Amino acid sequence: MHLVSASTPTRPVPDGPDARARLARAAVEAFAARGFHGTTTRDISTAAGMSPAALYVHHRSKEELLFELSRAGHERVLEMVRASVAGTDDPVQQLGGVVEEFVRDHAVVHTGARVINYELAALSDEHLAEIVEIRHQIDLVVRDVIDRGVASGAFETPDPHMTALAVLSLGVDVARWFRDEGRWSPDQVAAHYRVLALRMVGVT
Repeated sequence: MHLVSASTPTRPVPDGPDARARLARAAVEAFAARGFHGTTTRDISTAAGMSPAALYVHHRSKEELLFELSRAGHERVLEMVRASVAGTDDPVQQLGGVVEEFVRDHAVVHTGARVINYELAALSDEHLAEIVEIRHQIDLVVRDVIDRGVASGAFETPDPHMTALAVLSLGVDVARWFRDEGRWSPDQVAAHYRVLALRMVGVT
């Protein structure tokens, strides 16, 4: 996904109903390029085509903007994985499907996914706790699928909970290395990771 570049000059435009969205896009690109601590509020506002102080019209702080980005992104992923496993009762199909969707998503929106997964240390303790809880809910969805697969005999793994963590960690890491100009498409990466995840639980 290509977002507004924080390093590309933009023509100043009046604040409008999409001002928060422009700030969000600019923040994602700036945080991805410079890191949270290397990005100023002026960087974000200027890249969004607004006045230097515009961020404070819509957000109390740079940290609050990062939190809102992270919360929205994690809530969307939680909804996605819940919907994915709801489509079937077969744990093999559930795990394969949820991994494929999770990985594809982290490839398609790799810039934003990289920010919301790798800048968590910049959040306040209160905000971090809220994000950690959403991540825990995502983990529980995958754990439940693997637990049921083991119970039914479809999966074989010595530690289902560690396996769930490994599966999700592999998917999240796609956002770190995936690039739009790379040799693989999001669909190719997602299909390959589906095979890897199923092999991790003994499905060939």
